[in-house]
Amino acid sequence: MASFKPTKVQFLPKLGEKVTEETLYWKNYKSPVQIKEFGAITKIDFSPLPPHNYAVTASTRIHIYGPHSQEPIRSFTRFRDTAYGGRFRGDGKLLVAGSEEGLIRLFDISGRVALRQFKGHSKAVHMTSFLSDGFRVVSGSDDLSCRVWDVPSAVELSSLTEHTDYIRALAPSKLNPDLFVTGSYDHTVKVFDMRSGSSVMTMQHGHPVECVLLYPSEALLVSTGGRYVKVWDLLKGGQELVSLKNHHKTVTCACLSSVGNKLLTGSLDRHVKVYNSSYKVVHNFDCDASILSMAIAPDDEALAVGMTNGVLSVRHRRHQKDKEMLTSRRRRGPSYQVFVKGKNFVPRQDDFLVSKPVKQYLRKYDKQLKSFEVSKALDTALQTWTRTSKPDVTVVVIIELNRRGTLKNALAGRNEEIRGCFCVLFFRHIFDPRFSRPLLMVGDIVLDLYQQVFHQSPVVERLLQRLMEVLGREAELQQELLQVLGILDTLFTSLTPRKEIKTVLETTSNNLLAII
Repeated sequence: MASFKPTKVQFLPKLGEKVTEETLYWKNYKSPVQIKEFGAITKIDFSPLPPHNYAVTASTRIHIYGPHSQEPIRSFTRFRDTAYGGRFRGDGKLLVAGSEEGLIRLFDISGRVALRQFKGHSKAVHMTSFLSDGFRVVSGSDDLSCRVWDVPSAVELSSLTEHTDYIRALAPSKLNPDLFVTGSYDHTVKVFDMRSGSSVMTMQHGHPVECVLLYPSEALLVSTGGRYVKVWDLLKGGQELVSLKNHHKTVTCACLSSVGNKLLTGSLDRHVKVYNSSYKVVHNFDCDASILSMAIAPDDEALAVGMTNGVLSVRHRRHQKDKEMLTSRRRRGPSYQVFVKGKNFVPRQDDFLVSKPVKQYLRKYDKQLKSFEVSKALDTALQTWTRTSKPDVTVVVIIELNRRGTLKNALAGRNEEIRGCFCVLFFRHIFDPRFSRPLLMVGDIVLDLYQQVFHQSPVVERLLQRLMEVLGREAELQQELLQVLGILDTLFTSLTPRKEIKTVLETTSNNLLAII
């Protein structure tokens, strides 16, 4: 049985990409659901009528999937060898498929056994399809012939042998039941008319043709082969209108969307490209492997891609209701009772309490010191909030770096902004007895490292000038305090007895020194 594997793929706009309304239309497809088949998927075809089931041809089986099913709702396994080209009839009730053994089988969707078998091809039949009247089947084979069969009698009506190589592309006309288009590895695309029994138009693609596609008006024809996608004007006798070369490898399949008839192409380079009416790429889908087949639902609700590794990738359109439901669905947090549960619990006398150790979390600068990132630790300690609100943390980090002998390395190679931070730190806390000694040590190192570049920064130079002025005023204040200390010593000496002079002088000196 087939299995599925959902994957999550996000399509984000690239740098410089112009997001248009057409691009947004194709971005509405959800992440693909991946279904594993038994072999390389050579053909995918959607039923023309609702609910738009789709047939997947892979290996020796044809599986029918529902629009949202991830397991086949029906399987056709009556093939002795590889099956090819499973296609629905216009009413969605019959299915026709070719095979490697050269037989063409006709199935009823509600049954399992083949209703008809068409014999006549001598080699593998890769392409089959119903003509628009629903009573005839056309097939293209590796025996270089294209044959038309009558469904009620299972009789061959005609055989056309104008191609000189394998026929690997087929597209019947929906407006005229006698017209169909074929593409071959002989690099040609031919339009056949059953009334004349021969081709009425031939186009040279230039490469082996992998796929042909008619627009709904049937005035334009698309052919893919090699790295080229070509558009032909049938009303002008098969004149080439556009030649596109946007893929890096062989383009194997193409289809048209129902909204705006946008062209989609798939290639062995693992990309599905979407073109606008001007044949410019407006969106791109990425796949996991080389693409062999592709189909889009008649209502554009699903895009199915078959790959060489046997994986079927199905993307469904996301509607506005789904978007609103996703945006309105908010994650519900835990209730209040969860947080207060057990808050007022009182243990019993015989209960044994197990204490849970509280985990200690290190600060950022502690983690950096622990991993020997001395420069980063100093940067963290010099952050604005830390050095203004908690200068003791900054000083402690400086002391630790000095203890490790890495302070000079941490201070070296600093830019103008960091040097300004040092000057501000000195200016604010140099006179604090708790910080003066480590800050003076840092000041000596900073002057040794940057004395030749201080004049290059007007900001740092201005801060240094202010610092010099403050230090000058502080020196004058210290001198005045020393003079006051001398006057007080003289007064205390003359007023107190000799025995108490020594004690008073020592006490006064200690107090003044503490003030200084």
